[in-house]
Amino acid sequence: MGRYQPLSIGDLRIKNPVIQGGMGIGISLSSLAGSVAKAGGIGLISTAQIGFREPDFEKHPKEANLRSMEKELAKARKIAPEGVIGFNIMVATKDYPDYVKKAAEIGADVIVSGAGLPVNLPEYTAGSRVKIAPIVSSPKSASVICKMWDRKYHNVPDFVVIEGPLAGGHLGFSREDLTGFKADREDTDKVYDRDGYDQEILGILEVIKKFENQYRCKIPVIGAGGIFSREDMAHHMSLGLDGVQVGTRFVTTVECDAPDAYKKAYIQAKKEDIVIVKSPVGMPGRAIWNPFLEKVSEKPENITHCFRCLEHCNPVTAPYCITMALIRAALGQIEDGLLFCGYNAYRCDRMETVEEVMADLCG
Repeated sequence: MGRYQPLSIGDLRIKNPVIQGGMGIGISLSSLAGSVAKAGGIGLISTAQIGFREPDFEKHPKEANLRSMEKELAKARKIAPEGVIGFNIMVATKDYPDYVKKAAEIGADVIVSGAGLPVNLPEYTAGSRVKIAPIVSSPKSASVICKMWDRKYHNVPDFVVIEGPLAGGHLGFSREDLTGFKADREDTDKVYDRDGYDQEILGILEVIKKFENQYRCKIPVIGAGGIFSREDMAHHMSLGLDGVQVGTRFVTTVECDAPDAYKKAYIQAKKEDIVIVKSPVGMPGRAIWNPFLEKVSEKPENITHCFRCLEHCNPVTAPYCITMALIRAALGQIEDGLLFCGYNAYRCDRMETVEEVMADLCG
């Protein structure tokens, strides 16, 4: 297998067509994003409660987060001065526009935005050089975004990320679809077998092609969700994609910002430990089953403080505080925290370096 063509996004040229997925809280910060950028990919820093280590985080979470965005980007730039580095910003974030504007203001190269449809993203980045990408999961969502950006802003995405049902964290699918999905090709009776979702990818590519023709430009399309090995990447690229986004595989790297206990949990996880859970915001998510999830499935936590992190989270009815659950995991309190992961987390069997992962993926 020869090397893949570099990925071009406007005036950005990326040697290896690999984007490292944004993982919060505290999993993809400056160390991982900077190292991926240095290795020739695109490094993404997650803005999800990025300021959790700041002394004023509990009282002023938004201010702590915005301050930390600048700090983490600067540290990543030191690792990869010539690299392509940006942010993953969830649409579901409270005060979403302010986080997007901050990313553009401090000189991020790219913004990838999902967990909702980023219908007004171009408005918040107008006048900046930052490249913007929505995360979509179906031809319908791709069409809605492109039509709206075209109508309201006379603009199209700089690139598009397709996130399939094997991704980690919050997912843009119903719980029924996710629990019915099987990655094995022979499971053709399921809602989404791999070949079935390939058809969704091809449908999205058709949607994007129409807007490429209309605007006479190239809109790179990136595949995400369940891409772990060289073979996984080769399969996605064979569909006509321009690159891939990888999250889970990068967690068990030396450079990942997660604590060692977090990485060890991935390495020790078995296939049956990877489960679909209901997030406090009502969306399904994928995580590693542990004593914390068992405990909150039986009895909700008593939430005493709201960090106002997500738009559709009600602390009165939520089974637990997702911010605190993710922070505990990011601090190494594994049995008392939430460990989001992709479908293939059980395939992580050793520690690697970012360079090793990149070499394995790209050949």
